[in-house]
Amino acid sequence: MTRIELLQGTLDLLILQTLRFGPQHGYGIAQLLRGRSSGVLQVDTGSLYPALHRLTRHGFVAAEWTISERRQRVRTYRLTPAGKKQLTAERARWDDLSFAIASVLRGPDVERKR
Repeated sequence: MTRIELLQGTLDLLILQTLRFGPQHGYGIAQLLRGRSSGVLQVDTGSLYPALHRLTRHGFVAAEWTISERRQRVRTYRLTPAGKKQLTAERARWDDLSFAIASVLRGPDVERKR
């Protein structure tokens, strides 16, 4: 399968959406993204962890050390109230962007329905 590059900022949206379903460690986030996208979205650690650190610095995600099912120490991330607001805002921007791109691809006869 051809690797698809994510638009800048899209990874943050996907991480926030994934954490909406509950706390998760980094590997779990990557697995959920891969699974829910039927393998299309494969996020490497070189992209995932910097994004998680950035989201944590901005207060959208909180992190704590926990013990995994395999008795390993892992950093677990959860969505904060500020992160929930950010997710709502980013989803609205994504909807606008998706509609705009689809409109260009379909041609001039498409009207926006909201």
